[in-house]
Amino acid sequence: MNWSLAFEPLISLPLLGLVLAPLLLLALAGLWFRQRGAVFRFAALLALGAALLNPVFLDEEREALKSVVAVVVDRSQSQDIGERTKQTDEALAGLQQRLGRFKQFDVRVVEAGKSEAAEERTETRLFGALESAFRDVPPSRIGGAIMITDGEVHDVPAGTPEFNAPLHALITGNDQEKDRRIRFENAPRFGLVGKPLEMTYRVIATNNEAGSVDVRVSVNGEQVSVERAVIGQAMPLQVTIPSAGRNIVELAIDPEPGELTDTNNRAIALIDGIRENLRVLLVSGEPHAGERTWRNLLKSDASVDLVHFTILRPPEKQDGTPINELSLIAFPTRELFVEKIKDFDLIIFDRYQHRDVLPILYYDYIAEYVEKGGALLIAAGPEYAGESSIARTPLMSALPAMPTGEVVDKAFYPRLTDLGQRHPVTRALDGSATEPPHWSRWFRTIGVENPEGEAVMKGADNRPLLLLDRKGEGRVGMFLSDQGWLWARGFEGGGPHVQLYRRIAHWLMKEPELEEERLIADGRGMMLEIRRQTMSDDPGPAQIITPSGKAMTVKLEGSEPGVFLGSIETNEIGLYQVGNGDLKALAHVGPVNAPEFTDVVSTEGRLKAPTEATGGSVRRLAPSSALGNLAGGVTLPSVVPVRASGAATGNDWIGLRTTDDSVLKAVSRVPLFGGFLGLGLLLLAMGSMWYREGR
Repeated sequence: MNWSLAFEPLISLPLLGLVLAPLLLLALAGLWFRQRGAVFRFAALLALGAALLNPVFLDEEREALKSVVAVVVDRSQSQDIGERTKQTDEALAGLQQRLGRFKQFDVRVVEAGKSEAAEERTETRLFGALESAFRDVPPSRIGGAIMITDGEVHDVPAGTPEFNAPLHALITGNDQEKDRRIRFENAPRFGLVGKPLEMTYRVIATNNEAGSVDVRVSVNGEQVSVERAVIGQAMPLQVTIPSAGRNIVELAIDPEPGELTDTNNRAIALIDGIRENLRVLLVSGEPHAGERTWRNLLKSDASVDLVHFTILRPPEKQDGTPINELSLIAFPTRELFVEKIKDFDLIIFDRYQHRDVLPILYYDYIAEYVEKGGALLIAAGPEYAGESSIARTPLMSALPAMPTGEVVDKAFYPRLTDLGQRHPVTRALDGSATEPPHWSRWFRTIGVENPEGEAVMKGADNRPLLLLDRKGEGRVGMFLSDQGWLWARGFEGGGPHVQLYRRIAHWLMKEPELEEERLIADGRGMMLEIRRQTMSDDPGPAQIITPSGKAMTVKLEGSEPGVFLGSIETNEIGLYQVGNGDLKALAHVGPVNAPEFTDVVSTEGRLKAPTEATGGSVRRLAPSSALGNLAGGVTLPSVVPVRASGAATGNDWIGLRTTDDSVLKAVSRVPLFGGFLGLGLLLLAMGSMWYREGR
């Protein structure tokens, strides 16, 4: 029972004071002057005042509230190492059994570390989970918290946790663990293709281990070197970025006997390869309507350094003008085609014909340049079908088609072939989805025979219009019309000449994104996405090897001609190997070098400060001194309810605070001056006063 006295005045307090104050003054004056009957008058006044104040005894029925206790369970990937999962499960079951004995505790179990978001899975964020568990709880009802973790927590607050209650940490693993890991100290995000890139890394070992280890260096899955690294020291590394776009540099060391895990024995750096400006040599024949189309396009591309020569005065042209009055620049044939030909990424002949400007031997040099990896583009006009065609020079070995001598002057819409629908150079070309295509007509096609390579566009009478071919290590493209300038000039609405010409040039210069056969894998969040470019109708499924070594397959579905896509949701963070046919690709899922794996040795140090600041404790579930515990057994402390001012930890016990908060369920009222009892007391007091006054 919880009794208390309350007053429920029958009239308002101001009115009550106005009535009783004069009477009280008179009664007190009577007592002061010792008048006869003053005591009875004062007693009657008190009885009247008490009746008007209406005192009431209240009996409150209250129910005690429970203290809220949070048990935060670390389910991050580092908890999967060794016996930690088993220790965690045993500790959780034991705590739930112990806490279940106390009715004054409301236990909330919160598991952290298995969020769907990749950025949350790569860090152990237990204090964020703890805050969420107490979000709807008043501070006075927080009884404490218990964390079951390996101690590698990444959101430990700098100061004392915001709740005023004991925080206890139970650490999985044991204090004899050892591990060796490798990490990048300095890894630039960008690097020039074909140029050395400076990086630094460090091998770290527990227990201040000394010595050196071999470090395998791989770029895009291929081992390029083996370095010798001194443990604990920052080591320099120089790698060459092989290709534009995403490159994966991986460092790996062999696992040590008895090591916790080899997950952190690899370090990954993602580096975007950037090409230096591409050097293009453009050689134009006699001036024509579309001469500046290629020049304007290449000059507008900031990634291209253009060298352009136009043959305005061939050697056979003799008009009697003295040499000293000519302002033309002599064509530096030897410098361009002998000394510096290897410096160019692409050579373009725009309606060029052999007119003894180039010695016949130099065409052989150009053919050799293509065979060894160079790129050549022929923009052919009527001269390609004539007697002075470059097809009648030693360059013929590098050309994808020989002329028939026929020039077809006939209006036509350039169209994509079946191969062109799938080829990256012409696939989804703006305006190609309609029939006729949504671009202007051309009016000339150069006839060829026995075309090689891939005909991706066709002209009048379905003749080849654009040929793409590989010669040795190099590539050759041939445009069998000189009418592309009609698109550039906006004739009949124009056409996508910039898009097409740029794709052709970059395919010839081996841009990875324009490869016909290409396998791309990328991680987005915890999703592994696969993109397959192919000229075939069905590339088949993709084979995947996970970071832990498990194999699986993913079906690739066609999304557009020449493109097949596939995806799979993963639950492992790390490097995935993807294969399809002869192609292989690497993809890293999740953040690179996630904190979850940088240090996996269980520790008491990180949680020592916040637990001691709240009056709690940190202790191991399986100390190495207990031989039985090395097999995975745990030793749990006893749980003791304590008052707010009491100690919350001991040698073999942990304390959780109880609350004094309660909730009111019912109230019983007993009026003191209610009913006949109150009326009788009031009449007795008044009658006594009158009786005394009557005497």
